[in-house]
Amino acid sequence: MKAVVFALRSFGRELRSGEVLVLLAAVGLAVAALTAVGFLTDRIGKAVARQANEVLAADLRLRSQAPVPDEWRELAADYDLLTADTMSFPSVVFHGDDNALSSIKVVSDLYPLRGAVRVADDLFGEQRAVDGIPGVGEVWADGALLARVGADVGDLLDIGELQLRVSAVLTYRPDQSIGFASLAPTVIMNIADIDSSGLIGEGSRVAYALLVAGDDANVAEFNDAIQDILPDEIRVRSQEESSERAYNAADRAQRFLSLTAIISLLLSAVAVAMSARRFAHRRMDTVALMKSLGATQGFVITVALVQLLLLGILGVMLGSITGYVAEELLARLLADLLAGPLPDTGLKPVILASGSALILMFGFALPAMIQLRNTPPLRVLRHDAMPPAPSRILVVGLSFAAVSALLYRSVGDARMLLILIGGIVVIAGALYLVGRGLVAVIGRARSGVGVAWRYGLANVARRGRDSAVQVVAFGLSITVLLLLTIVRTDLLEGWRQTLDDDAPNHFLINIQPHEVDAVGAMFAERDMEVPTFTPLVRARMTTINDESVKEREYPNRDGEWLANREANLSWSAELSSSNEILEGAWWPADYSGPPLVSIEEESATNTGVAIGDRLNFFVAGREIEAEVASIRKVNWDSFQPNFFLVLSPGALDGMPTTFISSMRIQDDDQQMLIDLMRAHPSISVIDLGAILEQVRGIIEKASLAVQAVFMFTLAAGIAVLFAAVQSTIDERRFESAMLRALGARRRTVFAGVMAEFAALGAAAGILASAGASILAAVVAVELFNLPYRFNPVIWVAGVGAGILVVCISGFFAARGAVNAAPVDVLRGAST
Repeated sequence: MKAVVFALRSFGRELRSGEVLVLLAAVGLAVAALTAVGFLTDRIGKAVARQANEVLAADLRLRSQAPVPDEWRELAADYDLLTADTMSFPSVVFHGDDNALSSIKVVSDLYPLRGAVRVADDLFGEQRAVDGIPGVGEVWADGALLARVGADVGDLLDIGELQLRVSAVLTYRPDQSIGFASLAPTVIMNIADIDSSGLIGEGSRVAYALLVAGDDANVAEFNDAIQDILPDEIRVRSQEESSERAYNAADRAQRFLSLTAIISLLLSAVAVAMSARRFAHRRMDTVALMKSLGATQGFVITVALVQLLLLGILGVMLGSITGYVAEELLARLLADLLAGPLPDTGLKPVILASGSALILMFGFALPAMIQLRNTPPLRVLRHDAMPPAPSRILVVGLSFAAVSALLYRSVGDARMLLILIGGIVVIAGALYLVGRGLVAVIGRARSGVGVAWRYGLANVARRGRDSAVQVVAFGLSITVLLLLTIVRTDLLEGWRQTLDDDAPNHFLINIQPHEVDAVGAMFAERDMEVPTFTPLVRARMTTINDESVKEREYPNRDGEWLANREANLSWSAELSSSNEILEGAWWPADYSGPPLVSIEEESATNTGVAIGDRLNFFVAGREIEAEVASIRKVNWDSFQPNFFLVLSPGALDGMPTTFISSMRIQDDDQQMLIDLMRAHPSISVIDLGAILEQVRGIIEKASLAVQAVFMFTLAAGIAVLFAAVQSTIDERRFESAMLRALGARRRTVFAGVMAEFAALGAAAGILASAGASILAAVVAVELFNLPYRFNPVIWVAGVGAGILVVCISGFFAARGAVNAAPVDVLRGAST
């Protein structure tokens, strides 16, 4: 109890005297950075995920070939979730003597639950978002349909037994599909009109869907609750399955935000460890005096631990408030840029930051506290009497394990944690070895240079182990900042390449063989690039290795669905530029042997299919067997026609075939599409512009998050640099005072200090460049599925940044030591 009272009293005095402000500042800044990153990651992560959910118009979609039972709506209501109903089916729409096949989308109130429908008041007019659905007796019709039947806004369309007025041109709906099943333009009608329309009767093929949305936790609980009672005819889709392109953008953004959170925490650990060393060193004289007056080791360590806990609590409070305020200001700026408010954040970032900070405080500062406990009383008389250094491996190892567990609970990506922590540990070890080697080399090779450089290099050699530790701290900061710079650049560049100016923005579907030449001629007549036409054959898989697909056991439900659904087959002599062979080999261009098939990697995994397996298909009354020759990785982001199954040339000869194509149509050439649809009414045109806009929206939001989070991590890195400089500030103050007392000019002393930092920064920068390049290659390929291209500029930037950043940090941190009056410093050292 006496130790606690003494700790509280002395802690107050030390705060007033500024003795512990360095460690408090380091902890506060580290927690502020971590809290801000946590808040921003949580809120923008939710915003990105919410926008990704727009491709479903909900958080979950339950799809069935039969009406969804009311029990499912009641169950969703029990979890405080909103619901909406949709029905989709093809139907012929008439306008006078003209008619066209259309996809009827019947919707209920509240549709869409996520995102917004956009309409225009005339063809190719300005779009506007609408809140609600068409009124009773009204429809919103796709512009392609209106062009095909010669109708306009205000006209009546005959749909089933009803005449419905076109009240707006439908330009975008969140859940519109760009799959090959979307063979017709869409008409949205009110569900109240469906019973009197006569469109649905016995035997009608209707796709029913129940849309569900609400709080993330409630949605997850509802999804878990229905898994065991889910009928075979109902398929649940979440955002991960809804749009490969939109989800890839959101997933990459989430991974980068998680990456920055992990790195911020690791940088915080380094900052706390460096600051704790100085905190313990500054208290050694006081502890030695206490021991000489009879204080026990237990008393000393209790006082130190209580003060450490107080520092941690105070640092957490100040850091959390600072981080929250900084994030709130930034979130408001981002909300304006994103034209919408960000979701409210939860307490998870605060809990993670507080728990991590306390673990960091005790784990990474405890070795210094143990060393402080062992301070010999002799130090009262001899300031060079140092306590033995404790073993840090066990304590720091346990701290890393505890922090890793917290990060895993927050991030949930063990692979990312393993790559980052393993890579940083290896780089830290290499940096320490380089630092020790630098000390040895400089100790022998500091002659032949100017006085300032000789003094600076002598400081590096004389401090030995401390110089090596500073190289580790500087190097780790530069490594992670370079890593984030490389990954951020690759991430944004990869997104830009995905959605470059030449990305296709239209699909042509249902092109008959006899129309291919005529369609190509229409493009050529207008001096437009003639697109590539890809064959498409509808089929059903019947057996896998002579085992019925209906009776076969599959690794998961998706595999069963893929094997039993109607499949889109194609054939090609050459591998598409958006495909990559992972296993097996592609057939020769002149192949004419038995049918072979190449399967997409995820489909192969879900269905349990491997190289050499035999797949049988039923196509137009004929059975075709094909052997699996290769497994492909497909870049679904390419917006090119891609297939799960591609057969060898000749395998589908004589089968009923249609063709599809993708192309880039400029705004000035939109009239060409209207002419094409009127000349070839059976061809469906799918506008990808809305989908591209959706993905671009996710990318823009994620890009802003990437830039913002990077700035917080940069602040954490700077905190490490300052902590590393501050760890030797007392020595520098005493050395500067001695040199100036002996006649050295302040400018010369300061130049020597800068020379020391330049040497340390250059060494840290060289190895940091190497470490960041290797780690960035692993992270880009393994975590983000992005190609990595080595950039030699990173070495120049790394070394330059090492020298510049360390020297700037050293300038601001050490100038007080150099400028201090020698008489004051020497008087303080002698007392």
